[in-house]
Amino acid sequence: MAIGARGTRRGSAVTLSVHNRYDYAPITQRPSFVWPQGKGLAVYLGINLEHFAFGEGLGAELAPGGPQPDVLNYAWRDYGNRVGAWRMLDMMDALDLPATVLVNSEVSSYAPSLISAHRARGDEIAAHGRSNSERQSTLSEAEETALIAEATAVITTAEGQPPAGWLSPWIAESRITPDLLQEAGYSYTLNWCMDDQPVWMRTRSGPLLSVPYPQEVNDIPAIIARKDGPADFAALITDSFDEMLDQATQQPLVMGIALHPYIVGQPARLRHLRQALRHVCARRSDIWLTTAGNIAQAFAAQVSAPDRRPNDA
Repeated sequence: MAIGARGTRRGSAVTLSVHNRYDYAPITQRPSFVWPQGKGLAVYLGINLEHFAFGEGLGAELAPGGPQPDVLNYAWRDYGNRVGAWRMLDMMDALDLPATVLVNSEVSSYAPSLISAHRARGDEIAAHGRSNSERQSTLSEAEETALIAEATAVITTAEGQPPAGWLSPWIAESRITPDLLQEAGYSYTLNWCMDDQPVWMRTRSGPLLSVPYPQEVNDIPAIIARKDGPADFAALITDSFDEMLDQATQQPLVMGIALHPYIVGQPARLRHLRQALRHVCARRSDIWLTTAGNIAQAFAAQVSAPDRRPNDA
């Protein structure tokens, strides 16, 4: 069955729709590889820098939104770029933490000094679509191709090199998003949260690496959806870290920590986040603190992509 095939009926039985992007493989039965210096756990921060349209489109909500323009929620989100992200930069500098910065390309024109500050730190700049006011999953192939090309071009111009990684706004994919990303030159995607190790995915034009991006250790589902308090989210980080550090004695793992400055950049949440990250940094000698791009490179250098073409799955 080809990639993205839909379910079919065979007599009285129904065959489920499948994606054919990757095969099932238990975490205990994988090719052998190691992180630099023999570390078992790779840890990275995914800092989401997002910009939103005023008076239209999508956006996370602090409180149920009313008629547009929804000033309350728009201004709450804007706090992230104006204040929260800068407080987080101070925190990361104090703790000597690298980051993968997931950038809506609209931030480059709206808050260029913020991108410059991350560039000066040597942080990885990855692509996060144009704006989180839209989903690429609702677009035609031509429209989605144009969106990817536009976001890529803006970041390439600003950084002097194209981004290697992509995270879709709202983790929203069409059935061909991985194909379009691979064809646009991306080497890894952060959209799929199915594993604690990188996984090679099939596309119609060649392999694309999936690097784990968390939906548990992530402030939007934790704080906005589950309504976790600041201490709860900090405990989620430290408990996940301690458990994964133990599990990583069996095979190399990846722990991402997904953060949005308009959420965890708020003072009370930032205070607890800082405590959690200090806990992680206290084990610096036992882990690989790095970026998603470095994780992708290290894995791809050791574990080759499957040879099978998409339609062979």
